[in-house]
Amino acid sequence: MVGAGEVLIRVVATSINPVDDKTRQGIFGIDASVTLGWDLAGVVIGGELPVGERVIAMSHQLGTGRGTWADVVVLPVGAVVRAPESVSLVEAATLPLAGLTALQTLDWLEVGAGERLLVAGAAGAVGGIAVQVAAARGVRVDALVSREGQQVPGAELVTTDPRALTGYDVVFDTYGAFVLGAVVEGGRYASIASQAGVVPEVDGVRTANIQVREDGAGLGELVGLVDDGVVGLRVDSTFAIRDVRAAHERFGQRGLSGKVAMVF
Repeated sequence: MVGAGEVLIRVVATSINPVDDKTRQGIFGIDASVTLGWDLAGVVIGGELPVGERVIAMSHQLGTGRGTWADVVVLPVGAVVRAPESVSLVEAATLPLAGLTALQTLDWLEVGAGERLLVAGAAGAVGGIAVQVAAARGVRVDALVSREGQQVPGAELVTTDPRALTGYDVVFDTYGAFVLGAVVEGGRYASIASQAGVVPEVDGVRTANIQVREDGAGLGELVGLVDDGVVGLRVDSTFAIRDVRAAHERFGQRGLSGKVAMVF
């Protein structure tokens, strides 16, 4: 049943995020019978948007209980936007959670043209999008990665050595690196790594732990960046939803070249 202000979507593709894997493992104490999934790409089949429109969305599954790993999903119209035209729905399904996390964190950091930004974990899904968006805004971006040879489009410097990193106006920490010595006095430091705990307080540095929220307007901005060629999307592998176990096994491996997608 579709209510006022809702959209009924036939799901075409989704992707696995770290939060999905943690929920599956019971880390958040949620019953195993719940529907998992935050990302969605699909086609409208009813409700407040035109039938047949290709759309993407992020559902805050932990907060709302609306998982996206289902054949048909009902979501609030404010969380749903038209899908990028330049990529497939499988590729588009990798954008919502990672993209919104990157965008909302950059907005909190208020990083502007000419400033120096360090992204810790820049080879990951969130970090990779953050680097591309920030670079497009005229920010000078450096990347801290876990392995030699990792490519980070948009970064001026890519390094595995945190000791070489100093003098940054802003730090975006995706995994709990806590490289607080890299940021200058008066700078800003944001972490999305909730599992690593609260960012330690440092005199003269504004800090925050960021949690992603549903945001149709922000997702629409990201769609525009994808279609303009500013943000590239990376798919490591694609599995049928019936092979969800194999998809999770792949997700748990090191050295992925993008996100793990699942198709319905």
